[in-house]
Amino acid sequence: MLGSINHSSTLSILLYPLSPKPGCCSSRKLNVRTHPWEKSVEKSVKLRTMVVGCKIENQEMGFQACERLYLGMDFGTSGARYALIDKQGTIHAEGKREYPNYMKEDSLDWALSWKTTLFSLLEDVPVHLRPLVASISLDGTSATTLIIDSKTGEPLARPYLYNESCPDALPLVKSIAPINHTVCSGSSTLCKLVSWWNNDDSDKKSTMLLHQADWLLWLLHGQLGVSDYNNALKVGYDPEADSYPDWLLSQPYAQLLPMVKAPGTSIGHLKGDIRTQFGFSEDCIVCTGTTDSIAAFLAARATKPGKAVTSLGSTLAIKLLSTTRIEDARYGVYSHRLDDKWLVGGASNTGGAVLKENFSDEQLEKLSEHINPMEASPLDYYPLKSVGERFPVANPKMEPRLHPRPESDVEYLHGILESIARIEAKAYMLLKDLGATQVDEVFTAGGGAKNDKWTKIRERVLGLPVSRATQTEAAYGAALLALKGCQ
Repeated sequence: MLGSINHSSTLSILLYPLSPKPGCCSSRKLNVRTHPWEKSVEKSVKLRTMVVGCKIENQEMGFQACERLYLGMDFGTSGARYALIDKQGTIHAEGKREYPNYMKEDSLDWALSWKTTLFSLLEDVPVHLRPLVASISLDGTSATTLIIDSKTGEPLARPYLYNESCPDALPLVKSIAPINHTVCSGSSTLCKLVSWWNNDDSDKKSTMLLHQADWLLWLLHGQLGVSDYNNALKVGYDPEADSYPDWLLSQPYAQLLPMVKAPGTSIGHLKGDIRTQFGFSEDCIVCTGTTDSIAAFLAARATKPGKAVTSLGSTLAIKLLSTTRIEDARYGVYSHRLDDKWLVGGASNTGGAVLKENFSDEQLEKLSEHINPMEASPLDYYPLKSVGERFPVANPKMEPRLHPRPESDVEYLHGILESIARIEAKAYMLLKDLGATQVDEVFTAGGGAKNDKWTKIRERVLGLPVSRATQTEAAYGAALLALKGCQ
């Protein structure tokens, strides 16, 4: 799977878990609980956890009769989730956390926020299920980059977030990389590395680059310097050759690059102090992760060329399963390897974050009820939260366009939803023009998948069947990678 697995049977096990065994691990909800975030956090953050139990001949039983469980975590742009599954793919527990707002000087301390959330999610896993967890994996946002101390693992600078652009480094990166390579975009991991290298005056001998997922997994397994080739793509790693290219290794900052493994590869056992603190088993392993959009694709189990997944979270990310690899930094298009096929796509800065800035969840739900999805909106927007776009146009200077605003909130929401759908359609059309397999069906993941009116708008604009994926959360895809690590 994901590049290093050559046997289709293994791929099938990962993407198509077996049906649940009769009488075991039903999907019956036992309870839903909500409780506040830790007292030290000023802003209360709510957690929602669903616990699922075993039922044999209508008798509730402990999980001793069930198989081992596999824990996946998704660290998205605004919060994190976990999913706990068995080998058949049945969910036993799931929950989510919003990131706490920790400040460091005049900016958010993202590293501390992610770290705190990681251990909060481990604590949220039901106590009686923790000893059954055989493996753990997680995903993070693509191109979110940390420069760390290679001895202590502590961040040496604030993290570079997924949507940050470093145009100062772009000319140098373009001078060393092949034309239109994935790294030839201001938001690539390599541009962030080069920008830091050229602007930081500290001693660089004991430094290392890790992606968000790499760093969080390091907190669990303790072995610094391990990444996966989905996350490493935007720093210049070649997934076809399974190595860093010579043009990159010849650079002075190549010493910072992490070792790369296939996603879902066992790295080592969960650290002893964490096992003791939370009650996980001694044989629990930690596996390499992936990016959030790849994890969402895995969760949807779209396995045939032409099938695609659009992730509608804070941002819009699309992935199309293609027989052809496409790389073109002019448009922010890149390909991740998936066995003998390629996941082609990109991520736009449009998406749910723009909706959240203008509407509450309650407003979104109520206003959507009054939208006629079969009627095209005349409003022409380009909804962005801030200046800059990555895909289907890579333009760090693109301005948000959300005006004129009509008096009717229903019309305004309709215009934003339809405009995002047009951006999605433009993205799939661009992939076709560049030589990718033509899309014939779209599955939807992320929070936007829950809006049925938006789904119908997208179906009309795309001219394709659009449906909600059976599993819509990237955390489920990360759990499948954890399962893969135990195969």
